[in-house]
Amino acid sequence: MPADTLTSDIDRFKEAALSCPIPAAVDLIGEKWAFLILRGTFNGLHHFEEFQAGLGIARNILSDRLSKMVAGGILERSPDPADRRRVIYSLTPKGEGLLPVVLAMRQWGDEWGYGKMEIVLADRRDGKPVRKICVLAHDGRELSLHDLTWVDREGERISSFRTAAE
Repeated sequence: MPADTLTSDIDRFKEAALSCPIPAAVDLIGEKWAFLILRGTFNGLHHFEEFQAGLGIARNILSDRLSKMVAGGILERSPDPADRRRVIYSLTPKGEGLLPVVLAMRQWGDEWGYGKMEIVLADRRDGKPVRKICVLAHDGRELSLHDLTWVDREGERISSFRTAAE
């Protein structure tokens, strides 16, 4: 590959990286406690004391993470109708949108040896385990890294993913 082509590819990558949404998402939810709080909310935890007991997290860290997730629109706070002195933390639609992210991480960890779980997530209707999260084409075909390319919003090809062998 000519040096000028490589330089222009790197320049395009750098330009795209500056507007990439991944760093902002990682800043909001990309640390251990945020993911464990998300897992807790997906599994029915709602109160500060439940998170603290269920996660074994220090009060100051939990308070900081909950505040950050509320400020970021992932969780919302509301008074507990059963006890107005307590607060309920619940997922917003933005927070619920993280379910595939959390599930994909769990499935990845299970597949790559970071904790094989005996309990799996299943469809409530028929009790069957959910399928593995994967990248799908517009027509439903499962795609691998080698099947992907970057295009602009109008569909014009920008560049392909490259592997170390290329």
